[in-house]
Amino acid sequence: MAKSGSTDQTAKDSKAPAISFEQAMEMLESIVAKLESGDVPLETAIELFQEGMSLSKLCGQKLEQVERRIEMLVEGDSGLQRKPFTSSREEAFEDKGE
Repeated sequence: MAKSGSTDQTAKDSKAPAISFEQAMEMLESIVAKLESGDVPLETAIELFQEGMSLSKLCGQKLEQVERRIEMLVEGDSGLQRKPFTSSREEAFEDKGE
């Protein structure tokens, strides 16, 4: 009897609904806990690692999307102004340049 795991996984991937950032983080934390326990067989650990990397990439993409959409309100002399969001990394770079 042949395993249908890879076929099931492929079907699952193609029909998988988009998951939220929070769901992805919970899944990633669960994977990390399993891997840190050291009680998983090597093949399972490799599969978990691959899934974790995919979730990590997804979380990074979601954060980048949100970062692009965020605008900070900054109170200036003329009242509140919209200012594009800049990451702390970009602000540190700008501060060094001044």
